[in-house]
Parts: sequence; C-alpha cells; structure tokens
Amino acid sequence: MTQETRRRPKGDKRARTRAALMEAARQLTREKGFEAVTLEDVARRAGMTSGAIYGNFRNRRDLFLAIAQTDWAPIKPVIAPGSSFPEIMQAFAQATLAAAPDLRLAAPARLSGMAHTLNHEEVRARVREITAESYAGGAAWLADIMEAGDSPMAPEVLVVVIHALTEGLLFQRFMTPDLVPDEVFYSAFAALAARPR
Repeated sequence: MTQETRRRPKGDKRARTRAALMEAARQLTREKGFEAVTLEDVARRAGMTSGAIYGNFRNRRDLFLAIAQTDWAPIKPVIAPGSSFPEIMQAFAQATLAAAPDLRLAAPARLSGMAHTLNHEEVRARVREITAESYAGGAAWLADIMEAGDSPMAPEVLVVVIHALTEGLLFQRFMTPDLVPDEVFYSAFAALAARPR
C-alpha cells in the first residue's frame, strides 16, 4: 500500500462506488431502457453486489433520481456583472447550446425516466420536490443577477419558462437537428427579452 493510498479518505471509496454504480445504470438504461433495468443488472455490470447498491442508495428510484440530477442538472450560464436582461438571455442560449452534446447522451434515459415518472405517483411526488427546490434556487439566482424591472416576468415565473423552453428546444433539436439550428435557440431566448411595443 502506497503512502498516497493510505492517505486517501474513506469517503473517496464511497464516492467511487456510487459513481461506478451510476455509470453502470446509465449504460444499461441506454442499452435496455429504464423500465427493463433491475438493481441486480446494475450490480452485475458494476462488478459489485446488490449490497453495494443499498449501501449507497435506498432503492432503485433513488439511484435513478441521482443519475437524473447529475446528468440533467440545471443549465446555469456564466453572467458578467452588470449584464442587461437581453445579454442574460443570450448567455442562456449559449450555455444551452454548449450543454447540448452531453445532454444528448443523457436524453434517452431522461425521456424514459420521465415516462416512468408520469405513471408512478410516488416518483412524481419526489420529482416535484426536487424540481421545486431547483426552481426556488434558480429564481433566487435570477433575482440576484437581474436589475429590478428588467424582466418581463417575476423570477419565480421566469425560471419555469426558461426550464420549459430549454427542455423543449433540446429535445426537438435531438430529434430533428436540421429543423432546430442554433439560430432558433438565440431567437427563442431573445424573444423573452423583447419588450412589447
């Protein structure tokens, strides 16, 4: 055992185990679809026992929600201090386009998980909690970076609109890339910043 190995914190092994289980579940979901993947499949693919899963996740739902939160995290652009609302919206378009290649890999699992969620009340309740927390954090962040009165809507509404716009644009881009070029993203976000005449 090297000195570096001895110094490695115990939590590091737990993080590596979680990451390996999540990666195995990702791969299997891409291959078989969300509904067909069992915890036994995940453990086998990761080269671990089912006990390793239960030592890191309470159940199948928690494993897949952890993957969703990691692989489909909210897009948060870098905003220069003093940016105008149109500049903030342009930054959102840029950040969404930059995230698109990684999100494309996660999209089939995301859609499969969303379909599962629609049919399971307990999962939908948990997704609602996670989404509400995300919206609250996003609205607070937007309120901090925007000038008062700059946005056409309250931050609590704007964060939901941005989320829906982003997801819709991304999924349509993934299905029909030639019909949803970069210009569509920039135009959609610019429309949020347009003032009524």
